[in-house]
Amino acid sequence: MKHKKQKGKQRKQRTPSACDSWTRDRDRLNETKLPISEPLQCLRLNTSIIVQASGSQMGVLQGDPKSGSVSGCEIMQVRRGALREEQNAGSVVLADDIKSPAIEKLELVRKWSINTYKCTKQILSEKLGRGSRTVDLELEAQIEILRDNKRKYEHVIKLAQTLVTQLGQMMLTQRQLGDAFADLSLKTPELHEEFGYNAETQKLLAKNGDTLLGAINFFISSVKTLVDKTIEDTLINIKQYETARIEYDAYRTDLEELNLGPRDANTLPKIELSQQLFQIHREKYEKMRNDVSVKLRFLEENKVKVLHNQLILFHNAIAAYFAGNQQQLEQTIKQFHIKLKLPGGDAPSWLESSTD
Repeated sequence: MKHKKQKGKQRKQRTPSACDSWTRDRDRLNETKLPISEPLQCLRLNTSIIVQASGSQMGVLQGDPKSGSVSGCEIMQVRRGALREEQNAGSVVLADDIKSPAIEKLELVRKWSINTYKCTKQILSEKLGRGSRTVDLELEAQIEILRDNKRKYEHVIKLAQTLVTQLGQMMLTQRQLGDAFADLSLKTPELHEEFGYNAETQKLLAKNGDTLLGAINFFISSVKTLVDKTIEDTLINIKQYETARIEYDAYRTDLEELNLGPRDANTLPKIELSQQLFQIHREKYEKMRNDVSVKLRFLEENKVKVLHNQLILFHNAIAAYFAGNQQQLEQTIKQFHIKLKLPGGDAPSWLESSTD
């Protein structure tokens, strides 16, 4: 009997384990005056004790997993999306929820999918004639005029480029003809003067033609800049305005459908959320509409100024060339500060290439 009693005492005097230490720490937490109303649940993770009482409150105690003791008395609480770190010296509050990048990306994809679905539905309903759309008659008319003018300007640019190509071929033929007349002038003494006059005339026409080509190329470059950069930049803003208009009409239609339905505890939050989204897209639409109106007004002023100068250049250069007025043609070039490129002027001479 004595032997059995000694065995029982040995069992009672077993060495306390780390789990017992963690249990004592948990009981010690339950006895503290933490703002946690429910019984605590402890979970050991590496060097920390994660203490959880409810979905909105959580505590973390830093400890030593080998000794099983808790040190530092640092408690972190997560309450309603805010991370609060309380220490003896004071408290540090880190606002905003802690979200992983994957969750944020999924949230963005979800919002994008909903927005795309609503906009696609609105576009299809407009094309089928079932949905209504917001129309600003004055602004829509200005946009249509701009697009029509852009097509016409592009057509003018193509015609001017065709004219440059044809004039370039004519200049080449005139130079070749001038060289042929000059050769015959040397080889035919009895017609030396006649061939010489024609050679000089063709070479002078070719030279004036190069001046005319410089003026036309300058005209093409200026109008092309107006079309491809200034007008195109305005059209990009117009596309953004049209996208904002579709989004606005989509959320407007969604809100109208919800308002026509029943109003109960389930639908009221949806109506309130839809009202907020509608207001956001309404402000975006109005902002884009005002931006496009201002952009169109500035574009019109710039377009008139640019085309006024370029049309005067084109007219004066063409008129002076075909009138044979070389002085007037050169004066036109100087007036618009046009730098002419001489034929073969881009290629370096043999002396420059050998020096390099």
